[in-house]
Amino acid sequence: MKSKRPNILLITVHDLGTRLGCYGAATVPSPRLDKFAADGVRFEHHYATAPYCSPSRGSIITGQYPHVTGLMGLVNLGWQWPPENHTLAKRLGAAGYQTYLFGLQHETEEDQVERLGFQHVTDRKASKTAQSVTPLVEDFLTRWDGDRPFYARVGFNEVHRTFDRYAPEDPAKVSLPPHIEDTPGARQDVAMYDGCIREMDQHVGRILDALDRAGLRQNTLVVFTNDHGSPMPGAKATLYDPGIHTTLLLRWPGPLPGGSTVPELISNVDLCPTLLEAAGVSAPDNIQGRSFLPLLTGGQYTPRDVIFAEKNTTPIDVKRCIRTTRFKYIRNYHRGPRLMLSADTESSLTRRDMGNDHLAPRAPVELYDLESDPLERSNRAGDAEYAGREGQLAAILQQIQEETDDPILRGPIERPAVEAGVIQRVRDSIPERSHFSRDGLTGGWEAVQSGRYDERNDE
Repeated sequence: MKSKRPNILLITVHDLGTRLGCYGAATVPSPRLDKFAADGVRFEHHYATAPYCSPSRGSIITGQYPHVTGLMGLVNLGWQWPPENHTLAKRLGAAGYQTYLFGLQHETEEDQVERLGFQHVTDRKASKTAQSVTPLVEDFLTRWDGDRPFYARVGFNEVHRTFDRYAPEDPAKVSLPPHIEDTPGARQDVAMYDGCIREMDQHVGRILDALDRAGLRQNTLVVFTNDHGSPMPGAKATLYDPGIHTTLLLRWPGPLPGGSTVPELISNVDLCPTLLEAAGVSAPDNIQGRSFLPLLTGGQYTPRDVIFAEKNTTPIDVKRCIRTTRFKYIRNYHRGPRLMLSADTESSLTRRDMGNDHLAPRAPVELYDLESDPLERSNRAGDAEYAGREGQLAAILQQIQEETDDPILRGPIERPAVEAGVIQRVRDSIPERSHFSRDGLTGGWEAVQSGRYDERNDE
C-alpha cells in the first residue's frame, strides 16, 4: 500500500522577487503561476533572509539564518557549506522519502553536491535552464510508481540575467516596479526580464501538467518560491523590500485551502519546518524557522512580530535588518555608498540610465515607516518623533543577533581566501569606457578605498 504522506515538489527559481501577475505586476506574462496561486495559497509577506542566492537558499533548506548555517556568501566566491549541516533532503530521506535534485542548486560546489543529502541527482554538467530541466522532471513524474513518497527539488537558472536568449515583451507596455525610474533603458531591461519570466512560467506549467497527468496532484504538496529580489538597482543585493520580498505559493488539495491569501509575516527559514511537519517529520531544535502549517490548517499559531535578514556577500557592505508589519530597521556595519549594486545589475540598461545618486554615503542606521514611506526613501533614524521606535527595534535586532551568535558582533567576518581574487577579476573585466561605473560594480569600492567618503557621514 502506498504511503499517505504527501509527495513534496519544491520549485525554486532565481531573482524573481514577486514579479508575477498574482502579486500585482499587471503586465507580467505569468498565467500558469497566476492560476497556480488561485488554486492554492499565496503568501503576501514572505521575505528572504538574504538578498543573494546562496545564503538565502541555504535558509530555505535548513530553516536557519545564513550566519548560523555558515553559508553567508556566494558559493562561487568561496563560501563553503559545512558538511554537518542538516538539510531538508537529509531529514526527509532519513524518514523514508525518496529524494531527487533536478537542475540548479547554489548551496555548494557541484563536485560536493552530496553534502545536500539527495539520493538521486541529475547530471551536474548539464544545462540548468528551464528548457533543459523540465523534460527530466516530466519524465520522472510520468514514470513515478514508488511505494514511498518523493521529495523532488527542481531548480532553474531563470530568471537570472542575462535575458537576451528570450523574446522580450513590448517595452512600451511593460509596467515598471515602483522603485525604478521610468527611462528607455529601464523599459528595455524590464521587457527582456519579463520575457524571461514568460519562459519560466511556461515550463513550470509543463511540470504541473505532468503532475496532473500522472495522477499525483491530490497527494503532492507543490511549493514555488525564489531566493531574493529582481536583478534591478534597489532590489537584489539590498535589504530594502524589493531585495528580500519574495514569492511563495503552495498547493496541496484538501489539507490546504485553495484560493487563499496569507497576510502574516513569513520568513523563508519557515519553509523547511513547515514541509517537515507536513511530512510528519520532526524539525531540528537548532533552527530559527517555525512551521506555519497550523496557520493554514486552523491549528494554533502565533504570528511573527518581526522577520530578520542579513547581507554579508560584499566585504564592505555587511548589514542586518529587521522588518515588522510597519517598520524596517537596518544596521550598516561599514561606511560606503547607499547602494552597492551586484555585478549583473551594474551592467544593466537600467543602471545605464539611473545616474550616480546611489553612490551618496549610506547612514549607519536606517529606519523607515513603511506605512507612509513604502519605497523606503525617507530615513527616520535620529528623528525625535521615532526615537522610541528606533530604540525598540535596535534592541530587538541586538537580541536576535546575540541569541544566534551572530559573528559580526565579535568584529569583522572572516572572508574566504578566494573572494578577493574573484571580485578583482570581475572589476578588471569592466571596460575603461563603458556605459556604467567601475565604482558602481562594487558599490563604490574604489571610492571607499580612496577615502572619498567622509567618515563623519557615518557618525
